[in-house]
Amino acid sequence: MAVKLACLECGQGNRVPDEKLGAGPKCGTCGAALMPSKPVEITFDILEMARRLDEVPLVVDFWAGWCGPCRMMAPEFAKAAGKMAGKARFAKLDTEAFPQSGSKFGIRGIPLLIRFKDGREVSRQAGAMPADGILQWMSKDK
Repeated sequence: MAVKLACLECGQGNRVPDEKLGAGPKCGTCGAALMPSKPVEITFDILEMARRLDEVPLVVDFWAGWCGPCRMMAPEFAKAAGKMAGKARFAKLDTEAFPQSGSKFGIRGIPLLIRFKDGREVSRQAGAMPADGILQWMSKDK
């Protein structure tokens, strides 16, 4: 069976066979990695496309450059992304560059992680966390 994924670079929808998710699938339009092992900076429009289309978990870190805890958590978020390669996608959205994200997702504080799957929010976690904490949070409420 194939799963649907939006490219985190160009937004194009792709279908990837389940067994190929861990084998480095690439976007049929732009060639970007569809299941990258590190977080990808995305735009608000790409997030909207991916959260509606993706059939694998999409974990988004809502952050801002002026936020000290956000900067502290960035390497931990990247470690968690590496450990979940082929199983989930990790993305970062700069709330300062895309202020509409605050009202759209009810963001009251950053850093904020939101996990999306099959077009809906599955869970959220505010505050900086170590990589193991992020992985533990992801394992809840599957």
